[in-house]
Amino acid sequence: MEIYLDLVSPPCRAVYLFAEALKIPYAFKLVELSAGQQYSEEFGKLSVVRKVPVLKDGSFVLTESIAILQYLVQKCSVADHWFPAELQQRARVNEYLSWQHLNLRSHCSKVFLLRTLYPFVMGSEAPKDKMDAALEDMKQSLDLLDEKFLQDKPFIVGNKISVADVAAMVEIMQPLGVGVDGLQGRPKLAAWRERVKKEVGVKLFDQAHEALLNASGLQQKMQNNTELQKLKPMFLKYFR
Repeated sequence: MEIYLDLVSPPCRAVYLFAEALKIPYAFKLVELSAGQQYSEEFGKLSVVRKVPVLKDGSFVLTESIAILQYLVQKCSVADHWFPAELQQRARVNEYLSWQHLNLRSHCSKVFLLRTLYPFVMGSEAPKDKMDAALEDMKQSLDLLDEKFLQDKPFIVGNKISVADVAAMVEIMQPLGVGVDGLQGRPKLAAWRERVKKEVGVKLFDQAHEALLNASGLQQKMQNNTELQKLKPMFLKYFR
């Protein structure tokens, strides 16, 4: 089994952390997004979606991180708490995973992209009003994560970690790559972050986020990549 990843990407880190923490055997295949490798002819033959992560198991190819996580859960017979069999607990996991795409994931990523991709595409720093709006959206998503999903529980589903916690945590870490800590002044969520780190392994967690936290060179990498330069018009749509 092969998994195509770039650990600067939150969904890739979710799959990576899960596979590594549970010692699932697979081959790590790096697809460097900042170098435009997802747009190569070779990668296009693997996935027309041209995004990572991608899982290849024999002739079976699967995209989308949540689908990959659920595939690994079922293929590898992991402990029940990761994706509980009990109806209502599983529904809680699925509730979070369904909510996060257009909320926590979208909002945390936008803060990161405004600080990294925006200058590359637009040739200037993101306007203050755009950044302020992105930070406010992130704040609202973090409020909901705290008040609706985590509440006073150790983890999103209860007393044990699940794939929902891993999927949430990698998104919260993303703004740290540009020096923004969304959990500052949020002791309950900060304590939850420490519990998640401990459950997956502190050394593994830190190693998984090493590329993100050293992301200062991403803009230069993108500027130096002629293939990526050709794709600027496509990126423009995201920031308009």
